[in-house]
Amino acid sequence: MNATQAAQAAMAAKAAKGTPGSQGTPVTWTGLVSHAYDHARPAVRFGDLTWTGRELLDRAGGAGDWLDTLGLEPGAPVPALVATSADALALVIGGAGSGHPLAPLGVRMTAHEIATVVQATASQVLLAQPEFADLGSQVAALSGRRLSVVPELSCSARELTAGPDDLAAVLHTSGTTGLPKPVPMTQRRLAARARVNGTLCALDPDSFYGGSAPFHHIAGLGNIAVALAAGALVTGLPRFTVEGWALLRHLGTTHTSMVPAMLETLLAAGEARHETLRTLQYGGAPVRPGTLRRTYEAMPGVRMLNMFGQTEGSPISVLTPEDHREAVAGRTELLRSVGRPAPGVEIRVDGAGPDGVGEIHARADHFFRIDTEGWLRSGDLGRIEEDGYLYLLGRSTDMIIRGGENVHPLEVETVLTAHPGVADAAVTGAPDERLGQTVVAFVVPTDPGAPPDPATLRNHTRARLSGFKVPVRWWFVDDLPRNANGKVVRRRLREPHEGGTHA
Repeated sequence: MNATQAAQAAMAAKAAKGTPGSQGTPVTWTGLVSHAYDHARPAVRFGDLTWTGRELLDRAGGAGDWLDTLGLEPGAPVPALVATSADALALVIGGAGSGHPLAPLGVRMTAHEIATVVQATASQVLLAQPEFADLGSQVAALSGRRLSVVPELSCSARELTAGPDDLAAVLHTSGTTGLPKPVPMTQRRLAARARVNGTLCALDPDSFYGGSAPFHHIAGLGNIAVALAAGALVTGLPRFTVEGWALLRHLGTTHTSMVPAMLETLLAAGEARHETLRTLQYGGAPVRPGTLRRTYEAMPGVRMLNMFGQTEGSPISVLTPEDHREAVAGRTELLRSVGRPAPGVEIRVDGAGPDGVGEIHARADHFFRIDTEGWLRSGDLGRIEEDGYLYLLGRSTDMIIRGGENVHPLEVETVLTAHPGVADAAVTGAPDERLGQTVVAFVVPTDPGAPPDPATLRNHTRARLSGFKVPVRWWFVDDLPRNANGKVVRRRLREPHEGGTHA
């Protein structure tokens, strides 16, 4: 072996362990986490439990040792019923660094729903934390798998290693169009995502991240994985509540993520203040101009970011803190967009018609599900304006065709939810003998006792959209049908035979 071959072999060995390459940066997510927590400072805090960075890595090593005893196929995803906790973090880190990548599943789904997902995996073992043992038993019986309940994890000085193309974890899509689909997250691409998101959110070892999204969701483990790679102190809540937000405030968290509806809840309760919060990341829906102004009043120095993406790859685009400051200063139209391409992202609109609307395709090193040319085909429809801002118009499968005209539900919903009398809204198509389909709106009023007049909503919508996009029927409802991840399930929107209000 000559000198050049020896150097190449050494670099390959470093990459396999996830240790720094020629630029000094680990090339794997496991390498980033292992490097970030090799210290005695607090790294994880849940209730009265605090682990240092070294303790977190040692517990992760113990998790890897335990996973080794289960007879798992090396490298294959392991379905797991786990929720945000110190043990869950150790399991994910340990699984990624021992060749047993975890695939967390939604613990709020039914046993039958979970079993269908488990049956689609090759694993013969299902993991469950003790609090989900009963649910795990039901799922195991339905799926024909063997249940292993997570024990108290011991400490181990085991070195956690992984190659760049090994799996770090597997998340599943939300399943709004059918069975949730697995999204494999390789070590290299998860590390790239951690660097992009960490930079955008200004996460570093002095940060304290705390969120409340479900652990199996890209907004849950996906964001926690970024915080872990940055070496931040991490905590979390099993679900969002006003009381839980008060706990995050009391702990002194500096970073969090949520959907705008959560922010509205906090503002309505007068509990949005958070003196130590530096960055608030949101997604899933636009934020209203009035909500943004009140957020800045409650947290004057907070950095607001809207990141658009999906389980298969995110962020695709970002509405930056500077964009939000411009919006509150008068450019409110920016809030209807999802910003401009995130760092390192190339975006194109495929199959655009005369209106510039087409399917959003994006390419970047931090996307997980891509085609042979590296493109993520998002399934989302949108257009890019001359200033580079991307505007979403909904899923291609959601499109309503009314008399030959295309109506994108998200565009109508964005306009509707900007009305102060509307707390939430969903738009769908209903069969129509003359037009093929017509537009119907389901509205959750801000005040259930005094819903807005349909004529008022019609005028509000018509002033901002073409006439063919305006709903012809309006139904006032208590809530909208959502899946376990909080997304509206449009196929379950049905016009009632009686009750409700329409015009």
